[in-house]
Amino acid sequence: MVQTVAITEAITTLAQVTEKLGLERSEDPRFFPEWQAALPSLGAVQQVELEQLRRRYLYHRSAGQLLEETVKLLMVGPLLAVAGFYDPPFRVRAEESIQLTCSDGAETLKGRIDVIVVREDLWVIVVESKRTMLSVWSALPQALAYLMANPLSDQPTYGLITNGDEMVFAKLLPAPVPTYNLSRVFSPYVAASELEQVVGILQHLAR
Repeated sequence: MVQTVAITEAITTLAQVTEKLGLERSEDPRFFPEWQAALPSLGAVQQVELEQLRRRYLYHRSAGQLLEETVKLLMVGPLLAVAGFYDPPFRVRAEESIQLTCSDGAETLKGRIDVIVVREDLWVIVVESKRTMLSVWSALPQALAYLMANPLSDQPTYGLITNGDEMVFAKLLPAPVPTYNLSRVFSPYVAASELEQVVGILQHLAR
């Protein structure tokens, strides 16, 4: 009998990602060139919006650690808006239920994606967030499992993982062998230019 397990319980380490999902990491720099490509320039309005976004975030962050829902409100939602993901042809869904089967068929994994941006039926990007007191890397195993649930097996899927202070992008190709790689860590907490690069990458991926 196939057992149903929550992704948050079954996938907590990268070793489990490999063991249960057969997912491997590529170290080939040609696998994920998108985050290093020539990025579109931000308009004056976008720059003002990002300045306001970061100022608000730093104000609330100065009072202490932020919970996951607060990170979503202060950083994730406004960031997607500045990047244009709230406008046609994109649609945003929150707490999207997903299900996938482990590579050995022994378990069915279920979970909810924090935020998913879609264009028609194509997943453009999956966003996974954590509270600020947790490392951004703590969300990586779970985020990779969510990326594996993309119903379009021939298309790359991109993820943005954040704890508010830091952000990292992931790219997953499901075939012929499920493979992923990562960008460098961006730190909007440290510099405004880091946040501008994140928006530029989001817009590049959207294109």
